[in-house]
Amino acid sequence: MYLVRDIVHCKPGKVREMLGKFKSLSGLMAKTGAKPPKLYTDVSGERFWTIVAEFEVGSMDGFMTEMEKEMSNPEAQKIMTGYHELVQEGSREIYKVEG
Repeated sequence: MYLVRDIVHCKPGKVREMLGKFKSLSGLMAKTGAKPPKLYTDVSGERFWTIVAEFEVGSMDGFMTEMEKEMSNPEAQKIMTGYHELVQEGSREIYKVEG
């Protein structure tokens, strides 16, 4: 099993709007049978205006296939329209769950 964290650093004042997009996308994922991510926002940390979307996945191949499927969905594309205007940068962390 793997833990995948997508870390998004938003522009100042844009966290709520971006979080709304992630919540809508999570709802769409649940409707299509995919396991939606856990969503976190910063309370304190190295950087302000941060969102983390955390996925637990059985395999990286399965995760990548599911993400390609989800992001090719026209409804998902509509939800994510304009997200580049909300984000400064992002990264992905991948961990193998050992226990």
